[in-house]
Amino acid sequence: MHTTTADDATAMFTREKRIWFHHCDPAGIVFYPQYLLLMNEVLQEWFESGLRTDYAGLFAERRLGIPTARLECDFHAPSRLGDRVRFALCLNRIGNSSFHLHFSGTGADPADVRVRIKAVLVCISLDSHRPVPIPGDIRDEMQRWLVPAAAAATT
Repeated sequence: MHTTTADDATAMFTREKRIWFHHCDPAGIVFYPQYLLLMNEVLQEWFESGLRTDYAGLFAERRLGIPTARLECDFHAPSRLGDRVRFALCLNRIGNSSFHLHFSGTGADPADVRVRIKAVLVCISLDSHRPVPIPGDIRDEMQRWLVPAAAAATT
């Protein structure tokens, strides 16, 4: 399942990910840091498909980085080998150099919440490692995805 358009105030960028052996711990469930790797994959896909921005080009040509400055994770239920988890990304705030994202991971039933993640990312210069304003072309694309915080909190 892929959503790559933001048509209304409740639009989300979604990707379905299969849980593989390398995601799991000896108990046979997702080892919690693997959710962060899956979240980062969704983030990169959002830049490429949702924001129409060359993710690799940010680093190589534009010399921009987008490190995570704040991260909050809530783990609600386990995911197991072979499960398909639907990850949804919501953008709920755009600052001068930072932006706030909410991610959720669910089973086939949206009520089957596995993980919720809140993240604040900051646009930085890779030369100075200091915050810089989000470039106008990226900011314009982000505006299409901006949802109210209340709506993002329910994902």
